[in-house]
Amino acid sequence: MLTSRRATLSLRAVALLYLTALLLLPVGVVFARTFEHGLGTAWGWVTTPAAISAFWLTVTMAAIAVPLNTIFGVGCALVLVRSKGNRRARAVLDSLIDLPFVVSPVIVGLALILVYGQTGWFGRWFADHGVRIIYAVPGMVLATVFVSLPFVVREVAPVLIEVGDEQEQAAATLGASAWQTFRRVTLPSIRWGVAYGVVLTTARALGEIGAVLVVSSNVAGSTLTLPLLVYERDSQIGSGQITGAYAAATELAIMSLIVLLAMTVLAPRRKDTR
Repeated sequence: MLTSRRATLSLRAVALLYLTALLLLPVGVVFARTFEHGLGTAWGWVTTPAAISAFWLTVTMAAIAVPLNTIFGVGCALVLVRSKGNRRARAVLDSLIDLPFVVSPVIVGLALILVYGQTGWFGRWFADHGVRIIYAVPGMVLATVFVSLPFVVREVAPVLIEVGDEQEQAAATLGASAWQTFRRVTLPSIRWGVAYGVVLTTARALGEIGAVLVVSSNVAGSTLTLPLLVYERDSQIGSGQITGAYAAATELAIMSLIVLLAMTVLAPRRKDTR
């Protein structure tokens, strides 16, 4: 018993040291470097026109990507779990959903350029109609939607499997329409899975840089998100720019901590639904 307790404590100590070295220490350094010249200097960097624009563009892109992926995720999970159609087609769809997990975001950006760029498959048509996608906000939104696509699906599908379809069948037997069954039976049973998937999607959308960097023109005030602002300031010469990079990184870290808090609150309820 004593040996088992020592082994448990040792594993906890190793895990804590690992997390400290990998996560807590770097985050602590970012916060320390942000405020090393005082709160006023950090606030000045956070409230520059470029930083304010980057913040709102980041929030706007997340506000577009998250609802789209939520609707797609719930619908796709229903197809994967409840559909009685072609099993091979569902297997292909199931594999395609995980594509953003296995493909580098940079490749995603390049693929979007090939499809929607000036010489891409559909880029010329959009350009002729006055719509610019690549090196503009629409392309950045497409990149964000793609990289954050799987999370709601992967959270909702296991919940649907766990709750089964007996209640849905009973509702249909009693004369409920498909929409009534979904709204009154299915959705309440998967709501915590949906909520957790939304939080994960939000976190991914807020922090995306690889695919967005490729399709963005990196113009302050129009196509510069917070992650891109950190990248741009860090690449510039001068201690002031480095402080600005840390200030923007701290802003992102605070947003991530809020998302982490939401995940912590939702995690127990999500487990209870399974």
